[in-house]
Amino acid sequence: MQTANWILRDGGNILSVRSHGRDRFYLPGGKIDPGETATQGLIREIHEELGVTLIEKSIRPLGIFSGHGHNLPGGVIVRMQCFTAQYNGTLAPSREIAEMRWLSQRDRHLMAPMGQKITAALFDI
Repeated sequence: MQTANWILRDGGNILSVRSHGRDRFYLPGGKIDPGETATQGLIREIHEELGVTLIEKSIRPLGIFSGHGHNLPGGVIVRMQCFTAQYNGTLAPSREIAEMRWLSQRDRHLMAPMGQKITAALFDI
């Protein structure tokens, strides 16, 4: 499974979201649909989840990370393409998002394992 994920940092905090029925926080974003580029999938997913529009010309790749998906059957491997980007609008969780939170290093244990891995690799937190 391939995903596109947004890394938004505010000082030492990372924007994270938790979907309804999930026990862990994730990096905003999601699956790339057939026929979409990673950038197109990222823009769509962030608008769906957080109601903001990413500024396409500001999107920058941060890296690709692979590992076992949290709560996915049969040890499914997720390939997460991570990006930074500026945005327009006001961040607000959508219907599918139960909670949006800025997580600090102390809160990292609240993230799914891949989120912990990625934030540690990118920001040494």
